[in-house]
Amino acid sequence: MIKKYISDLRKEFNGYNGKKLTADLMAGLTVAAVALPLALAFGVSSGADAASGLITAIVAGILTGVLSGASYQISGPTGAMTAILLTVSAKYGLQGVFLAGAISGVILLLAALLKFGKLVSYIPLPVITGFTSGIAIIIALGQIDNFFGTVSEGENALQKLISYGRLGFDPNYYAVMFGVIVIAIMLLYPKKLNAKFPASLASIIIALIIQIIFDFDVSEVGAIPKTLLLENRLMLSAVTFDSIKVLITPAASIAALGMIESLLCGASAGKMKNEKIDASRELVAQGIGNIVIPFLGGVPATAAIARTSVAIKAGGQTRLVSVFHSITLIASMFLLGDVMSRIPLAALAGVLMVTAWRMNEWEMIKSIFSKKLKYSMLQFFATMAATVVFDLTVAITIGVVVAMVIFVLRSSELTVDVSDVDAERLINSGVNGKHHIHTKIIYLAGPLFFGTQDKLTEVLHQLDDAEAIIFSMRGVPIIDDSAIEELRMLYNEYNGKGVKFLFCGVQPKVKGTMERAGFVSEISEEHFCWDAVSALKTIEKEKTAED
Repeated sequence: MIKKYISDLRKEFNGYNGKKLTADLMAGLTVAAVALPLALAFGVSSGADAASGLITAIVAGILTGVLSGASYQISGPTGAMTAILLTVSAKYGLQGVFLAGAISGVILLLAALLKFGKLVSYIPLPVITGFTSGIAIIIALGQIDNFFGTVSEGENALQKLISYGRLGFDPNYYAVMFGVIVIAIMLLYPKKLNAKFPASLASIIIALIIQIIFDFDVSEVGAIPKTLLLENRLMLSAVTFDSIKVLITPAASIAALGMIESLLCGASAGKMKNEKIDASRELVAQGIGNIVIPFLGGVPATAAIARTSVAIKAGGQTRLVSVFHSITLIASMFLLGDVMSRIPLAALAGVLMVTAWRMNEWEMIKSIFSKKLKYSMLQFFATMAATVVFDLTVAITIGVVVAMVIFVLRSSELTVDVSDVDAERLINSGVNGKHHIHTKIIYLAGPLFFGTQDKLTEVLHQLDDAEAIIFSMRGVPIIDDSAIEELRMLYNEYNGKGVKFLFCGVQPKVKGTMERAGFVSEISEEHFCWDAVSALKTIEKEKTAED
């Protein structure tokens, strides 16, 4: 992996010059403009503070960005991650968030070693879409307190929402004003201007100016320390066997999200830049980053598609874009920390409300529902509901299990069609169609096993006047012992009535199973034909012999 990393770096920086350096620098500044308000907002919404969000973006941008499995990945705090961290923070405190983040880094390193990155490709799109929508709902619900200036209790967004019935809901209308202003600006902001100066940054600046001038009674971001080593950070004394044992489950959720979001981001952005991501190396980068970040006071990070796509569209050439974006954030932290401390939390809540709305993959959702893809709709709703009610690992597991069950059900459908013998089609075939008025051909398509055999039996029992039945089984890919036993019982039943059973087009694998079960020898090899015409000739031959 190290040799490939060095080789990829040489390729990436081959022919690097002042023009490309300038392009990276400008792209880095553009990404920083997008990342700054999001870092502040995600830091606060994760249960930590704005400074923690900045540290996360800075360290992830430098450390994870340099080690990344692709030249374009920009990592930092994300909305999806804050949805998990908010629950962890409420239950285990900030030290629990830090330790869970560090443990998740170790899990990501193990995932890279075991090459688990390939597993992401097995998650169906409706499941990912449902998960993303579930996360968006959690983010939006989690911002109600900051947006309305209210107080709630609970370990997750739903519990907080329910607690209003007990605590009351008394909004601070100044806070609501800031939230509405930010949402309005972000929604009405010109798209052409957004490419040069992000709407989220513009709305935060306007809210900040209003707050500095009028000093409304609203909650603010608070002091942002001018240091890269925050006072509130993971302490070695907090790393005990008992605490690790308690936090291993939330850490697994954080690691799973980090793997899924980073690799999906890499796959999506890779198409934009025509560069394939090295999944294992990306997981190593994310793992190392998440191990280091908590010891500096940051929260778990992952690759962010919004910032990554901005970097590519802004003309970024190499992974130095990520480094330059972090350096810009460091400058902002040290030079503008005092000013940023006055940003109303309601303004950041407004940014996250819009971010949550835009997180939804609306094109995919529209495609699923407009085309009335009922199985995809079921996967979407099951995953979204599980994400809101439970956690990431449970939600993804439920979504994948539902997808697997649906796939099994769809794959196990057996089609049974009954047809009479068409005399006109038998001209020049050597078969007299008039001799087969009471011959029925049953066309089977799909697996024949314990779950579908009853359908065949039901159709057979509806055939009252059949003297011979030909089973066309070219569309049957597999058969099990239970279905063979059912065929044996049907054969004995109909043979006693003088009805002949013949099989045509039986696939080698299916016939092999029948032979091992002794079914072929029981009804004789002559009753297994290549096609329906051969089967009809066999029937005529037997009738002639009987006469």
